[in-house]
Amino acid sequence: MKVFQNIRKWLFIGGVLATLNLGFSAFLFAQNTKDADPLKIALLPILDTFPYYVAEAKGYFDEYGVSVRAVPVTSGLERDQLMQSGEIDGMLNEMITTANFNRDRVQVKTVISARKAYPHYPLFRVLSSPGIKLTSPAELNDISIGISKNTIIEYVTDRLLAAQGADLNRITKKSVPSIPERFQLLLQGQIKAATLPDPLAKSALDAGAGHIADDSIYPQYSVSVLSFHLKTLMNKPKAVSLFLKAWDRAAADINENPESFRNLLSQKIRVPKNIQQTYKIPPYPRREIPSADQWADVMRWMESKGLLVSPLSYKYSISSDYLPQ
Repeated sequence: MKVFQNIRKWLFIGGVLATLNLGFSAFLFAQNTKDADPLKIALLPILDTFPYYVAEAKGYFDEYGVSVRAVPVTSGLERDQLMQSGEIDGMLNEMITTANFNRDRVQVKTVISARKAYPHYPLFRVLSSPGIKLTSPAELNDISIGISKNTIIEYVTDRLLAAQGADLNRITKKSVPSIPERFQLLLQGQIKAATLPDPLAKSALDAGAGHIADDSIYPQYSVSVLSFHLKTLMNKPKAVSLFLKAWDRAAADINENPESFRNLLSQKIRVPKNIQQTYKIPPYPRREIPSADQWADVMRWMESKGLLVSPLSYKYSISSDYLPQ
């Protein structure tokens, strides 16, 4: 009888251990599957996203052991909807977008600067239509200027024109959210002035548009960023750090030899045909985030537009914790 009791005892213990082992294996499988899920990054087909494609072509994501998938988007609205619904982990955006997401509660954090203006390499230009002789911001008084309302386009336009002596109260803004449409309206003379990002702005210049102002001497106003959902930063901090390491390495490669990537640029980024071979690939920032002063200025502008009731905290929206060392 005692022998049978011992057998039953060991069978019971064995069953418990087997169950625990199966449970632990399932847990490990779930964890491994979770960790293997790629970081999904929403990318617009613009110059700011180029380091991603260089890192991909060079195999840096694979080298660092981080799984990444680009999610192409055609507009900021589409990008924001994907982030809001939890379908993406990260996105290329601007500080205004970060603030919009964090207005009521912190949802995203900006973790690196993706692109900024440099001398001779502006992000944005204020241009006049071909055949219209406008050469300074002061000449824009009582003239309609094409912008995208409540976006970085309007913010940069306001800051650039005010810095160069324009009276913003006398400038009329026409909201044309679609950048290609704004480009066409400017070249066709249907709007007399517009703010456009490079390389489209450089294409417009080569097509006869006039230069009024650009941000190359005011780099503090123009910066694009990469931001991640707070849940992603909490659950996959290492993956985010490795992604940024690969991004930064690609930025270094571009800065060192930009011409070696011209063919890749033509394949991945919308560069107008008239400047595909002549447009100078810009440098990219390395291992940096927007400053507290830059954030504060964006907050002031958003408050002035009624987009925020009060300024949001810099430390809850911008983080340097994931920057490559």
